[in-house]
Amino acid sequence: MANVNTDRPAHLHHHFATSEQQFDAAKMGMWLFLVTEILLFSGMFVAYTVFRVWHPEVFAQSSELLDWRMGGLNTIILLASSFTVALAIHFAQKNNKKALILNLGLTFFFALCFLVVKYFEYASKFEHGVFPGAAFDPHGVSHGVDYALYNVPFARQFFSIYFVMTGIHGLHVLIGMGLFTWITIGAVKGKYSSEYYTPIENCGLYWHLVDIIWIFLFPLLYLI
Repeated sequence: MANVNTDRPAHLHHHFATSEQQFDAAKMGMWLFLVTEILLFSGMFVAYTVFRVWHPEVFAQSSELLDWRMGGLNTIILLASSFTVALAIHFAQKNNKKALILNLGLTFFFALCFLVVKYFEYASKFEHGVFPGAAFDPHGVSHGVDYALYNVPFARQFFSIYFVMTGIHGLHVLIGMGLFTWITIGAVKGKYSSEYYTPIENCGLYWHLVDIIWIFLFPLLYLI
């Protein structure tokens, strides 16, 4: 009968020699995945730049329909969530289970707040016919703003880019909420410690990228 190494920790997969090797491999895989995410959003940023150069006046006028206060609020929310996920990693390294769970929960809460704000922002646009693509037909008056004035050539391109970029970003936020739910359940079960917190760190890397992308989206779409 083959000897079984009872000294191997439960989290260490059989095809890795050490926990450090497993951690390095997982982190490398996450960085490769993040590179593909950057390429995805880079294509959209290029599309935005091209149309912005072609029609700067239209893009500047169309951005006035976006509420920079809501965008600013969501920026603050995501920055706060980056802080709490960093704290979650820190407390995992310190074997502080209670603080780990608390900060994972706060990160999930901030992500939910982001989507709630985005829901109200989208709803206010849809109410007045501001849709992506061929359905674009702005109408009505809200808070002294006549939406019909924004039904100008190439405005629909701006809002199509806006809905695609923020919509895909919102999908990433939703995926992040699922990931944080998963690792929070693992944390409650005592799965993570200073010896094993790889899923938390990888989810943290993913979440920081989501935040960084929004930091670029906010000024480009709302402020300039």
